[in-house]
Amino acid sequence: MDSARLPLVPRLSWMLCGLLFLATALSFLDRQVLSVLAPSLTKDLNMSNTDYSRVVSAFVFAYTIMFAAGGWLVDRLGTVRGLALSVAIWSLASAGHALAAGVFSLGLARFVLGLGEGACFPAATKGAVEWFPPHKRGLAIGIAIGGSAFGSVVAPPLTAWMAGSFGWRGAFVATGLLGAVWVVAWLVAGRFAPAPFSDGPAAQNPAKPSWREIIQQPAAGRLLLARFCFDPVFYFYMFWIPQYLARERGFSLDQIGRYYWIPFLALGLSNIASGHLGDFLIRRGWPARRARHTLLAVAALVTPVSCGVIFTPNPAWAVALMALLMAAHGLWICNYVALVSDHFPSRIMATMFGLTGTVGGAAGIIANLVTGPIVDAHGFTPIFIGTSFLYPLALLVLLTIPRMPAPRHS
Repeated sequence: MDSARLPLVPRLSWMLCGLLFLATALSFLDRQVLSVLAPSLTKDLNMSNTDYSRVVSAFVFAYTIMFAAGGWLVDRLGTVRGLALSVAIWSLASAGHALAAGVFSLGLARFVLGLGEGACFPAATKGAVEWFPPHKRGLAIGIAIGGSAFGSVVAPPLTAWMAGSFGWRGAFVATGLLGAVWVVAWLVAGRFAPAPFSDGPAAQNPAKPSWREIIQQPAAGRLLLARFCFDPVFYFYMFWIPQYLARERGFSLDQIGRYYWIPFLALGLSNIASGHLGDFLIRRGWPARRARHTLLAVAALVTPVSCGVIFTPNPAWAVALMALLMAAHGLWICNYVALVSDHFPSRIMATMFGLTGTVGGAAGIIANLVTGPIVDAHGFTPIFIGTSFLYPLALLVLLTIPRMPAPRHS
């Protein structure tokens, strides 16, 4: 590929990508506050692990619905307006957690949080696709979705500090205020958003996103099935690891705050590095399909280390293995999103990516509802064993995607 002919990326595109990074960071910060506080909050509200699984499922259920609906809405409203609405709704919901008095009210707040957050990642990926040319798209996607890991990194120590200083209710209010600040900054910057980069003739079609158009694509079914296979692992790591560290490893809230961020730091670094690596391989002449599949295979072969968590007697090694798993997930998800963008133009990217999130969320709901009773009855061992096989299974599904007649990254 001749670098002299590659289109330049406006500085404003990188600024907007930075704000997308902060949006996904806020998304994971707001959802992780509950999981970090779970050991103490469940005691305060007299909740069992089964109660907690239902509260988490309220979020995942709403998030699952709005992932597809929110993606469709973002394609209709545009990235700037769609994402602003999303962050405003979930920030109000996050602050509303402070009013929870029991399982029902806490579950209601989580449900509204899920409704707001559903459009976040479809909007972030759409922005990364439409404001960047193909040869920079992997890095842009890695940065945009990499904020999720940053939010998860800062959530444990920040939440522990806020809870210690202001109580758990004050911690939820603070996250809502951060969201309000972001919305103002986004709306100001979004007024100057650049025109989308062309994806070729398919992108020039002015028609609104159509569910039929998406489902009829040969790659759609396999991309959805793969997401159904691997998403339960990430939902488990996102919502249940603090419970595991407290119950099985004897961690206090302070210790969770000091160690739980480490796997998500590995995820964030991997997201950005993986996007850059994919772009590098494509610039060196690798076909997009070969680059995506190779990196997905490497990630899938690493993920069975999740099973090793239950066998190591040292808590530090357990956290290290979790970090390795999350690094592999970063390599995986960045290339999975890039694979979606290879097959779908930017005008329907948010809808398609949202649909994959809905399917993954449905799998997360099922897995989460099963996780609570299993943990209450048998501990975490069966869960860690089960998570070891899901990424390799998803890889087998993705390898069956037919070749595109005319690759878009040529």
